[in-house]
Amino acid sequence: MIRPQAKKAKEQKKFIQELQKGDKIVTIAGIHGIVNKVNEDGTTLQLETSPGTYIKIERSAISMEWTSALNKSTIAATDKK
Repeated sequence: MIRPQAKKAKEQKKFIQELQKGDKIVTIAGIHGIVNKVNEDGTTLQLETSPGTYIKIERSAISMEWTSALNKSTIAATDKK
């Protein structure tokens, strides 16, 4: 029972650490945006929610599941064209 939770936590940590500028993400609050900058402190990101609008968020506020679903649907929509 503990093994699947530990595995998921490890995947979440790896996912958050690998984020870089240009990645499309969804926060746990449901905010969609594109990573504009990874701040020097290492725990926060600058997220562009609409052209010219930026917010500062914690890395821990990013939803791995929703972000993966968003990117899969974007890829599927691109493949249909």
